[in-house]
Amino acid sequence: MSSDIRIKMCGLRSAGDVTAAVAAGAAYVGFVFFEKSPRHVTIDEAAALAVEVPVGVVKVALVVNPDDAFLDRLLDRVAIDMVQLHGSETPQRVADIRARYGLPVMKAIGVADAADLAQIDVYADVADQLLIDAKPPKGGDLPGGNGLAFDWRLLADRKYWTKPWMLAGGLTPDNVGEAVRLTGARQVDLSSSLESAPGVKDAAKIAAFGQAVGNL
Repeated sequence: MSSDIRIKMCGLRSAGDVTAAVAAGAAYVGFVFFEKSPRHVTIDEAAALAVEVPVGVVKVALVVNPDDAFLDRLLDRVAIDMVQLHGSETPQRVADIRARYGLPVMKAIGVADAADLAQIDVYADVADQLLIDAKPPKGGDLPGGNGLAFDWRLLADRKYWTKPWMLAGGLTPDNVGEAVRLTGARQVDLSSSLESAPGVKDAAKIAAFGQAVGNL
């Protein structure tokens, strides 16, 4: 392992969150546009946060089954670099969004068992990046950010995937080394484990995760 692993810190809601994430070495910062999430921000709030992000750090908009009208408003107001689709978007919808807006698109794929892995190859044909996350619990309100991990051994020897991908779900300073060792991930994504309460980022936890990855 080496320390060239790229980190995405998601669900940022304040300028302080952005500052802490950047200081911890985040290569991506994510803003959540999903009203059921405790990490939800409005378009106006995100527009103000986006200007706090230094050049070179990728600004990601996490959206769930968005329609074009919403994406039009969002991308007209907020300086977003990448769209993360975290709902039940079809491969065709992913391709359509990518073509309409000319931005890189990341598609989140929930994994619980080996049968879920087939979707990875399907979406690799249309997305620029993939986010491999734990499948949300049945009946849950949130498609991601649940702090759940899946069996990382499912991803062993999967380095042949044709698109860059991120590992998400239940990552902490204590387990990220094992997660990287088992999966070969070169990018990791996290949100809830950086918080002192749902939606409230903790600068010390952000710094601790950045340090843990830096020590790999």
